[in-house]
Amino acid sequence: MKIGFIGLGVMGKAMARNLKKAGFDVSIYARNPQKVQDLVSEGFKLYGTIKELIAVTEIVITIVGFPSDVREVYLDEDKIINNAEPGTIVIDMTTSSPTLAQEIHQKAKERNIDSLDCPVTGGDLGAKNGTLTIFVGGEFAVYEKVLPVLKAMGKTIAYVGGPGSGQHAKLANQIAIAGVISGVAETIAYARANGLDPKSLVEIWASGSASSWQMKNMAPRALEGDMDPGFFIKHFIKDMNLALSESENKGLELRMLKTVRNMYQEMAERGYQDFGTQAIIDYYKKNNS
Repeated sequence: MKIGFIGLGVMGKAMARNLKKAGFDVSIYARNPQKVQDLVSEGFKLYGTIKELIAVTEIVITIVGFPSDVREVYLDEDKIINNAEPGTIVIDMTTSSPTLAQEIHQKAKERNIDSLDCPVTGGDLGAKNGTLTIFVGGEFAVYEKVLPVLKAMGKTIAYVGGPGSGQHAKLANQIAIAGVISGVAETIAYARANGLDPKSLVEIWASGSASSWQMKNMAPRALEGDMDPGFFIKHFIKDMNLALSESENKGLELRMLKTVRNMYQEMAERGYQDFGTQAIIDYYKKNNS
């Protein structure tokens, strides 16, 4: 299968490398070509425009930043939907709007193009190790066709329903993360306030009922002062806003999510937006010192 990959950021580069490692023929497009010269040196063919890339690929994979980027990449006149050949499969792995995923699916079908919304979770480590969890929305027959491609990037591949369902499943996942990571931050803040050393306790907390991926992976990084993004705060805010918007449409009131979103929004206003989500631990430390 010939694959075109768009969105070569923190996670996208590792995902493209895993596809190539699995034997797929992977070509790439980057808005800033200088940022992907490492991939070019590894043998990836770089195309100058999206139109040129999709002309030579059977499957197009995207993982970009925001819903506005997804809309541009798929629906602008000179981009994917208006130029892909009939029979092409497009897979958006961005965490984006379920409504937009449904719109892309409909416009793709009008041109005999198949589409899936396949947002991922697992952060930079999951992308690097090929152990991402991938939520798949779209037609089941299309999912079956591309399953080997998805397995090259992820360990847990979950088909969850029709168009937009992958996005809904991922947004539900982000709600859980919001609760867990804020809980980890408050655990550490409480320990510090009472004279305990959280570095010595994290492993113990992680061995019992307080265990979580966030406690095991993100807390140690934050306690070492490592705030590099496995997942950008600005993208987490985007995800929480999407979940809140979808919830309001259903008449749901998600108080915890709104509280955590407001904290991260304040962090962004203080200059944390390009740090990883674990920086909330630093935020609590500064607010309580």
